[in-house]
Amino acid sequence: MTKQSVMVSEAANAALTKPGLNIATLSVAVSNSSLFPYTPPSYATPQAFTTPSSAYPPPQMPPAASIITISRRKPLQKLDTTSRINGWIDSMKASSPTHIKSSPSLDPSSWTVHHPSALSMFEQMMNASKEKQIVMFLDYDGTLSPIVDDPDRAYMSDSMRSAVRAVARYFPTAIVSGRCRDKVYRFVRLAELYYAGSHGMDIKGPARRPRSQRNWALDKTGKNKAVLFQPASEFLPMIDVVYKALVETTKGIPGAKVENNKFCLSVHFRCVDEKRWSTLAEEVRTVLREYPKLRLTQGRKVLEIRPTIKWDKGKALEFLLESLGFANCEDVFPVYIGDDRTDEDAFKVLRDRGQGFGILVSKIPKDTNATYSLQEPSEVMDFLHRLVDWKRSSLKAQERV
Repeated sequence: MTKQSVMVSEAANAALTKPGLNIATLSVAVSNSSLFPYTPPSYATPQAFTTPSSAYPPPQMPPAASIITISRRKPLQKLDTTSRINGWIDSMKASSPTHIKSSPSLDPSSWTVHHPSALSMFEQMMNASKEKQIVMFLDYDGTLSPIVDDPDRAYMSDSMRSAVRAVARYFPTAIVSGRCRDKVYRFVRLAELYYAGSHGMDIKGPARRPRSQRNWALDKTGKNKAVLFQPASEFLPMIDVVYKALVETTKGIPGAKVENNKFCLSVHFRCVDEKRWSTLAEEVRTVLREYPKLRLTQGRKVLEIRPTIKWDKGKALEFLLESLGFANCEDVFPVYIGDDRTDEDAFKVLRDRGQGFGILVSKIPKDTNATYSLQEPSEVMDFLHRLVDWKRSSLKAQERV
């Protein structure tokens, strides 16, 4: 197997940030060594991630490197039609648990047949992963922490953190979230993980790693340089301007909250009276009509505003797999657990690759590309515990042989 890594070239960054381009490409160099060589992590302190992002500029492109091209989408048309507003309102209502429960579009019994519990199917999943390297991808909100009214208080429990830490001891583990990467890290506080924030537009690997599986000491330098990947850097000034505009225009709508996730924005309406949703959508439209290079998507009680580059959680999953040395590799077994619409991009990637499984966290039947399901974060924690127990049993069996 040829291990590869992905690094952003300075030339590509320059092309991406060149003003006036409607269509651009981001070139990514592929070298012969893994960007994130995986070895089971040491338990580093939170200070490992306190270095500012600017301290990690994109590395130089290696000579004789092959090129992967990440295409950019053309800017969207201005969002100034009544039908588009109505579509937003319908989508906002569709994300409401009240609406979903009162008029379910899918039969629960049939849905569970096609998307059985990952706990009840655990043995079958592990049998499929034999002789392969499991790589774990985890969403945060609604997966590792419960959905709460105040997004700034979406804390994960100590028991969940312990479960994630145990999983990362044996498997490469990444948190893939729409949240700002730094904010997710402050919630999780595990420096041994990979973090992909802003729907994968802000990726950073572990700041420290051990010398070997059985020796958790750091290398001689005391640390390893984390690698940063940010394919939407040119949008940062625009995102900041739009954030300030949205805060100003939505301040008169009780319950509305605008969250700056660095490379994307979230307009939360979980605490907004449903009668004011159309007003909120109109205010968002008023701001976005001046920024055709930004697009809007729908999450769970949240409107997501992102750059129009072709990058999402699915692309982030592929990037991390390639960075770990698993590009075009048959002996890798990715498992992605998430609860939101934005996780569907990652589920679809796994289906298209025919590798690993997607697991949707939901109590309600939904159209999904995931193979299996779990109902809530507590079941996610049970699944992680079972995964660790299975790995430990496998290692003991190997030692006996």
